[in-house]
Amino acid sequence: MTALPARLACLLLALAALPAGGADALRVGSKRFTESYVLAELLAQSAARAGSRAEHRPGLGNTAIVFAALARGDIDAYPEYTGTIAREILKEPAPLDLAAINRRLAPLGLAASVPLGFSNGYALGMREADAARLGIARVSDLARHPDLRLGLSHEFLRREDGWPGLGSAYALPQASPRGLDHGLAYEALAAGEVDAIDLYTTDAKIARHAIRVLADDRAFFPRYDAVVLHRLDLAARHPEAFAAWKALEGRIDERAMTALNARAEIDRVPFDRVAREHLDGRGGGASRGLWEAVFAPDFARLTAEHAALVFASLAAAVALGVPMGLAAARVSAFAQPLLAFAGIVQTIPSLALLALLVPLMGIGAGPALVALFLYALLPIVRNTHAGLTGVARGLRDAALALGLTPRQALLRVELPIAAPVILAGVKTAAVVN
Repeated sequence: MTALPARLACLLLALAALPAGGADALRVGSKRFTESYVLAELLAQSAARAGSRAEHRPGLGNTAIVFAALARGDIDAYPEYTGTIAREILKEPAPLDLAAINRRLAPLGLAASVPLGFSNGYALGMREADAARLGIARVSDLARHPDLRLGLSHEFLRREDGWPGLGSAYALPQASPRGLDHGLAYEALAAGEVDAIDLYTTDAKIARHAIRVLADDRAFFPRYDAVVLHRLDLAARHPEAFAAWKALEGRIDERAMTALNARAEIDRVPFDRVAREHLDGRGGGASRGLWEAVFAPDFARLTAEHAALVFASLAAAVALGVPMGLAAARVSAFAQPLLAFAGIVQTIPSLALLALLVPLMGIGAGPALVALFLYALLPIVRNTHAGLTGVARGLRDAALALGLTPRQALLRVELPIAAPVILAGVKTAAVVN
């Protein structure tokens, strides 16, 4: 009974320790929004065309997670914005130019360079019809309408250059903005579920949804010039790639970036194809169909990776969760602490858990495996405890009276009876994963 859990635990640790890519590859990361995906693809593809072995690691998470991956050396570069670097990363309330930013980044072994030529700032927006009806054109006008429902992205709600500072600077009375995924905010605004949202000024959906961008009349937001945030030694390790990136300097303006975002977000063209067309000097082409979108060239690889993550994390959760449930059922003093531990882990938001794991383990399979393993524990522990405590005491007593040892009674009587309940917990954990 103890050998299998130990082996599965070792398997989990071994998988978690696997590197996510080759050590000599140029690894470009991105955050979880359209523009970051497109820019990261531009960087990776331009580096590959220059002769470097480059790979894009898409959608790593929010600023904290991606920056932690860069600081650890798990990635070499990612697209970032000067305002985010100054306010969110360096915690500097005063405006910083690129030279000042680099003086602050140098002790961290990092640098920001290759200004791409456009600024993508934060702003607040409303439906044009609502803004016109209420006479709202500036952020300060929101103070006259305390009943307006704000829907703000989760990162914006926490950032110093987001809602905490903005609400204070404008003395806005809207006390409890609703947290939304940025990708769903425009649909929520169009459906009338919220009255105002935060947006990026190069978002393609601004024009599509007829949104009025409110003027930042108190100049709260800094400039968010797009740059490449990278390891300080990147130019020495990948000189060809860095030279190719320098050739992109100042080559993308706001209109061009908005068009690239529209190509990916509205026309549903894959990010790698958007980047390739831009580098080739082509901006058109037909958008992909449903079949191409679902069964893309990486479909089989991603399916296999997903199945491996689910199987490995589920196997480890079963290996630990069933003994935990057994201990909780056998020793009443253990029941409350074990069930409470599994329950508390289940309540931790996935983004927060990954933000804790990435600095410790880096990016790749490791944090994902550990997170899935922890989230799978609760249904397995709870159902094992419930299944075993649900076995009638008379059946246990009868088994012992027939001469079975406690171990034999557990294996031959109690576990078979509790098996349907335990398996239901395993199925729930598999669905969660």
